[in-house]
Amino acid sequence: MSANSFDARSTLQVGDESYEIFRLDKVEGAARLPYSLKVLLENLLRTEDGANITADHIRALGSWDSQAQPSEEIQFTPARVIMQDFTGVPCVVDLATMREAVKELGGDPAKINPLAPAELVIDHSVIADKFGTNEAFKQNVDLEYGRNKERYQFLRWGQTAFDEFKVVPPGTGIVHQVNIEHLARVVMTRDGKAYPDTLVGTDSHTTMVNGLGVLGWGVGGIEAEAAMLGQPVSMLIPRVVGFKLTGELRPGTTATDLVLTITEMLRKHGVVGKFVEFYGEGVAATSLANRATIGNMSPEFGSTAAIFPIDDETLNYLRLTGRSDQQVALVEAYAKEQGLWLDPQAEPDFSEKLELDLSTVVPSIAGPKRPQDRIVLADAKAQFAQDVRNYVKDGGDVDEASKESFPASDAPAISNGAPSNKVKVTAPDGTEYDLDHGAVTVAAITSCTNTSNPHVMVAAALVAKKAVEKGLTRKPWVKTTLAPGSKVVTDYFDKAGLTPYLDKVGFNLVGYGCTTCIGNSGPLPDEVSRAVNEHDLAVTSVLSGNRNFEGRINPDVKMNYLASPPLVVAYALAGSMTVDITRESLGLDQDGNPVFLKDIWPTEAEVNDVVAHTIGEDMFSKSYADVFAGDAQWQALPIPTGNTFEWDTESTYVRKPPYFEGMGMEPAPVEDITGARVLAKLGDSVTTDHISPAGAIKADTPAGQYLTEHGVERRDFNSYGSRRGNHEVMIRGTFANIRLRNQIAPGTEGGYTRDFTQADAPVSFIYDASRNYIDQGIPLVVLAGKEYGSGSSRDWAAKGTALLGVKAVIAESYERIHRSNLIGMGVLPLQFPEGHTAETLGLTGEEAFSFTGVTGLNDGTIPGAVKVTTDTGVEFDAVVRIDTPGEADYYRNGGILHYVLRQLVG
Repeated sequence: MSANSFDARSTLQVGDESYEIFRLDKVEGAARLPYSLKVLLENLLRTEDGANITADHIRALGSWDSQAQPSEEIQFTPARVIMQDFTGVPCVVDLATMREAVKELGGDPAKINPLAPAELVIDHSVIADKFGTNEAFKQNVDLEYGRNKERYQFLRWGQTAFDEFKVVPPGTGIVHQVNIEHLARVVMTRDGKAYPDTLVGTDSHTTMVNGLGVLGWGVGGIEAEAAMLGQPVSMLIPRVVGFKLTGELRPGTTATDLVLTITEMLRKHGVVGKFVEFYGEGVAATSLANRATIGNMSPEFGSTAAIFPIDDETLNYLRLTGRSDQQVALVEAYAKEQGLWLDPQAEPDFSEKLELDLSTVVPSIAGPKRPQDRIVLADAKAQFAQDVRNYVKDGGDVDEASKESFPASDAPAISNGAPSNKVKVTAPDGTEYDLDHGAVTVAAITSCTNTSNPHVMVAAALVAKKAVEKGLTRKPWVKTTLAPGSKVVTDYFDKAGLTPYLDKVGFNLVGYGCTTCIGNSGPLPDEVSRAVNEHDLAVTSVLSGNRNFEGRINPDVKMNYLASPPLVVAYALAGSMTVDITRESLGLDQDGNPVFLKDIWPTEAEVNDVVAHTIGEDMFSKSYADVFAGDAQWQALPIPTGNTFEWDTESTYVRKPPYFEGMGMEPAPVEDITGARVLAKLGDSVTTDHISPAGAIKADTPAGQYLTEHGVERRDFNSYGSRRGNHEVMIRGTFANIRLRNQIAPGTEGGYTRDFTQADAPVSFIYDASRNYIDQGIPLVVLAGKEYGSGSSRDWAAKGTALLGVKAVIAESYERIHRSNLIGMGVLPLQFPEGHTAETLGLTGEEAFSFTGVTGLNDGTIPGAVKVTTDTGVEFDAVVRIDTPGEADYYRNGGILHYVLRQLVG
């Protein structure tokens, strides 16, 4: 029950139903707050308990100074938690382990139970092994069940063992698309109360739901587990960046072009740790699907959330997707009553402001390794010619055909053309073709980012239709896949008669899941893979996803580009990034005439006509009628019984982790760190994919060797993501990305370091070296550059770091989620002093480090800095990046789960 210090408790009547609400207008200053902070304010009013959440916290938020730097801590209590299976399996593993730990500490295991709705969508495990055939979907699902039976049995056990925990089975859709189309409430109702739908999710793209006006963001699995157990999320009242939209998109541009433009702008502006909120007349002209696409990419520009207020467009989408009349009426009445309804003319009080005229957006792609590196489509060929030189050893021979005459205004570098290394390849049917740098070997319509958007999906299908009518098809070396985020997509393709055209250009359905975007692109055809690896070709992927980090998409593919679904189809037809698809032919028609992109690009009217006549509420109602039931394969899985899980000691998928071994009721005092050695010295933009890859497991790595020793055949290795329930695999996979460059082991690429426990410090696998350090009681440290831990909200990037024996990380800057995850695992995040880096301080990574002043945390305070010294005489003060008192409590306890356990038992 709320303490209700502001007399905010009231009643809202909607039709025949009456709901208890907490009125925002009872708090002075509430009316001028941005939408997102109003949602947080209601959260505090409703959960005020006089201890963790007090009247002073509420006043602090009501009197928010938009220009102040964040300093006031609040406790946010999300209404629900959402998970996907890669991150959800370790969550359930941890909850199962916590039940046993509570029992050992003398508590009640039943206390380890979600206190708020928790929903998990199995979407990350399907791999696009089979493609280009109508049997691909069934074959891939069968392979998925074969590989993941243990994991799926475990999740089915969790569904029965834990209250308020539901699982959406495989083959249904992608978590974020299922969320906006079905799971999101916008306004929650529970125990007679109505309040804003809020959430945290174990996937960074949880922010997709921001497009619906739902405040939520990605956290690590360990934070999500704490939230499930009733632990509020500790946060500072953030700065809020207002992003004003004006005008309308021009014909020929897509939501993908818009979001890549916004990503570039906001990453350049700097929004890490901030909320972004969209306002202005252009918001009303932005469809809900486009809003969701923008919200989805919030992690790519670095913000905590990227939210749109509620308006008529929100209500229309709720009706379209089959929400009840009462729910739609409640959302409208609640939003208007609480001042959460969009006023296109309003200029709320924001910390910073940006503006974009939608009519200035032009067709774009992004790559070759970061989502914020936008390239105007017309410049893509020239930019590739420059970028590819970073991926080939000697620059190769210059392809004479690419030495075109460019306008004098173009940069001189582009006239040099792209390197060439043509290789003759013979396909299984006996046909021959040349493969070269820049060949598009993966073209994937994938990811919730764009497959949730009917307009870009229909545009892709119409490009396919017009291409087929012209006699075009994909190039023979392109692996083409279609993996929508829900079954609704294939329903409207079927209804519009567009499925056969997608099939004819190779975009057959391969599954309902993340596939290529998460790294589950599956193997390239043998002859393509062989040519790429034997001749070190810099081949490319083009995908309609949100992530294109190095080593993520496919181990054979060095350069990755994000593009809209219709452009993915176009690049499959062109077959190479060395083709300027805005000016050059994509191929020849039946009469031998060149076909250009403009010849097969649909008009806005054509797209709108298909959308209007094929997509209806009945499709969503049918697809989600029994969404938690699953197919016959799911229902046939045997379910273990009991409140505590019976661990199989032979399992290579699900094992009891060691986090709580030897844990007592009282945490040991925090200690300074002495004699630490550097495990890895890394550069800028090291992502959680670099730290904890999700993709394929190589046989000659520690993880591959472990699986081989446990009798797992190479073909059954599956991916790191699917093995996250087994800490033994994940420790060995930490810092094992094939593109990782550890500067203390120069000349290597992958999971290598130098082992200073041995004479001459030989190059060694990071895992093997870490075991030697642990055996000798030597703590470890990681040195890094800017944006350390950007990318996915991957708790294993922190778990693996901790289990390798790393006690501290020193970086130039952090992405929000990974920094908090490190604290959640008892790893100290430190920051180089302003203006300094490892290089300016002369650090080589060969030093021994000591950290003094850490013990200041034992006093209940957070030291602003700790003294760092090395055995080579370097000294500096590192900034302590424990940002809130709540985070300090977690660190003192050795991690967030240890803190929660002690709270529950105590």
